[in-house]
Amino acid sequence: MALCAEGLPIEEYTAQLFLPLEPRRHPREDPSFALRQMPRTIAARTQCHGLRDRQPKRERCRKRGAHIDPNGYDAGKKIKGKKRHILVDTVGLLLDAVVHPADIQDRDGGVLVLSTLCGMFPFLVKLFADAGYQGPKFRRAVKATMPQLTVEIVKRSDRVKGFTVVPKRWVVERTFAWLGRCRRLTKDFEIQTCNALAFLRLASIRFMLRRLCNPS
Repeated sequence: MALCAEGLPIEEYTAQLFLPLEPRRHPREDPSFALRQMPRTIAARTQCHGLRDRQPKRERCRKRGAHIDPNGYDAGKKIKGKKRHILVDTVGLLLDAVVHPADIQDRDGGVLVLSTLCGMFPFLVKLFADAGYQGPKFRRAVKATMPQLTVEIVKRSDRVKGFTVVPKRWVVERTFAWLGRCRRLTKDFEIQTCNALAFLRLASIRFMLRRLCNPS
């Protein structure tokens, strides 16, 4: 048994295809628009409206979470985000670390590191630092936090052209290179400073354990 679809005859339908179209500014100006409007189905009613957020709590918390620590921009190093400040020994093992916004200068970040030690390393006698930590302001801050510590600024030579290895200068950079092997620390993925500091310490612990297991 065959079924026949209800509608206009084929001759009238073909004649309507070649009728001239009148320009209209909006399709709703057509009086027959309401007749051609499709009924709303169950699937259409379940779709989310484009102008309404399905999670209003998420909208208040912004894109990346409720508690996002502020970032900064360092114009000298041209980096945006967070800056890692670490204190290492002469071998390059991590003693202490602080993560702060990038707009804080190096000497202020160094003071933050020394102020968080809280007497953990009383045997420290000399501190080697680069030219970013020179000046009376940093020395006064070091004297206030750790009076027994003397600061020695290791400067690069202006006479030699090109790259030269200066003693006690590239120890911290070498430690950053070791920590950069951790995939989580290659970029600034964390939105909270405490998480960034935790993963920095975990990477340092992993490196120290490997040095203990393979002393050679």
